[in-house]
Amino acid sequence: MGRSSPPPQQLNERTFLLASHQHDTDDGDRNTQDGLAEETELTALAVIDDDDDNNCDIDSMDDNDKNDDERSTGRRILELAIPALGALLIDPLLTLADTAFVGRFADSPYELAGMGSATALLTFSFYIFNFLCTATTPLVASKRSSGKEDEAIAVGRQSLSLALALGAVLAFLLIVFRYPLLELMGTAISGEQATGYAVDFLVIRALAAPAVFSISASTGILRGYLDTKTPIFVLLVANVVNFLLDVVLIVFAGMGPAGAALATTTAEWISALLFLFVLSGQLPSADGELGRKEERKNETIAITPTLSIPPWEEVQPLVVASSAVFLRTTILQLFLSVSAALAARGTDMAGGAAASISAHQIAIQLWMLCSYTSDALAAASQGLVADALGRNSHRQVTDISKTVLVYSIVLGSGLATVLWIGFSSQFLLTLFTTNVETQSDLMDIAVLIVLAQPLNSLVFAADGVLQGASKFPYQAKSMAVSATVAGLFFVTIQAMHVSDELFQVWSALIALQFMRGVTSAFKIVDRDGPIRLLLEE
Repeated sequence: MGRSSPPPQQLNERTFLLASHQHDTDDGDRNTQDGLAEETELTALAVIDDDDDNNCDIDSMDDNDKNDDERSTGRRILELAIPALGALLIDPLLTLADTAFVGRFADSPYELAGMGSATALLTFSFYIFNFLCTATTPLVASKRSSGKEDEAIAVGRQSLSLALALGAVLAFLLIVFRYPLLELMGTAISGEQATGYAVDFLVIRALAAPAVFSISASTGILRGYLDTKTPIFVLLVANVVNFLLDVVLIVFAGMGPAGAALATTTAEWISALLFLFVLSGQLPSADGELGRKEERKNETIAITPTLSIPPWEEVQPLVVASSAVFLRTTILQLFLSVSAALAARGTDMAGGAAASISAHQIAIQLWMLCSYTSDALAAASQGLVADALGRNSHRQVTDISKTVLVYSIVLGSGLATVLWIGFSSQFLLTLFTTNVETQSDLMDIAVLIVLAQPLNSLVFAADGVLQGASKFPYQAKSMAVSATVAGLFFVTIQAMHVSDELFQVWSALIALQFMRGVTSAFKIVDRDGPIRLLLEE
């Protein structure tokens, strides 16, 4: 039999109930879906809020990291610059102490005038070989940071050997040709007495040439290893020795300029030997990487002079860099030496010339003292920039460069303030001389010395950055351009009869520094150069 169908009424009721149930189910599902949607939306909003918070945290972390990097860069610069400052100040302090002792205990201006002419010649002769430090530092630092330790040591040995050889040659030449060289410096105009003092001072100081060059090379090697602390300890010993000998030889023995020369020469040879002991491993270095018998692949990290002549391929980087620095420094020192000679020719009278030279000698020593102070930042940037370039870290290169330049402006302003106080109170006048004419000539150029300090500091800092990038040929060319412009400036103001010749000489020195700053800035911001200061990466 077939299956019976439900009555129409029951079917309708069942259909109604099913429909009602389906409607209720749909409403429930819709409510559930609406609830899920609302919950999902709230969750999404929460996630977005969390993401915003996280992004803020990340941004904050990035800002903190950036600030930490900036603080770290500044701290690294100061950790190198402050010890370097002490080491750099030792050399001008030696000469400054000699100048002060001779000036205070001299019976006439001729002693200081003779010493001033000889010192200008020695400064020129010694300083043109500063490539032994300047070229050595970035070469050692870049090779060390790129993992080429053996090549870094080889550069150090070559630099020491070259230093001792060049020092011996220079000492011989200065002694043999002492009279014509001093005549070029204007000692004949100052009188026979000044010439006699100049000859005695020059002969004794010339004997220190190998020691001075060895100190320069040793300092460059240590800076390449980011060690600026060892030189300050070594040179502090030299300063103490020089001071004690100045007291004995000048104050008590009355030897005058000859006593000052003997004191400084003795101190410099002691320093040179101490540096060689440190580099050879006989004495520990302050930072520990050099001068200690530490094992490195069964070898010792020690650097000593070598008598063998290395292949050209090995010495080419040092020779090329040194030649460019030599040319640049020669131009600068020629400019300074000519300025000293012009100061000597500022008057026709022997007494007036002696006073003018004495004032120039004091001013130059103050100038050099401030320059060496500013050069501490250059010393730090040399090693750090070369180290960063060796690791291909452009961000660190720009951070270091910016920080050093800012620090230099602050330092230069501080130096200007100190000098202004010293001149205004006449402390610097009475410290170096009791001669009224010399004091008067010095006050005539005091304003130039003071106002030039921020510019000087900035120029030296820029020099350090470019030297760290090994832009030595460019610096030689820019120095030639700067000296030419400054020379033309001097001729112009001389033709216009602006003040006396000593004032004109110092105005030209400031023009030289200004042009050095302009040419350095051009290379530092060059988008195709190694620094690219304004290019963010």
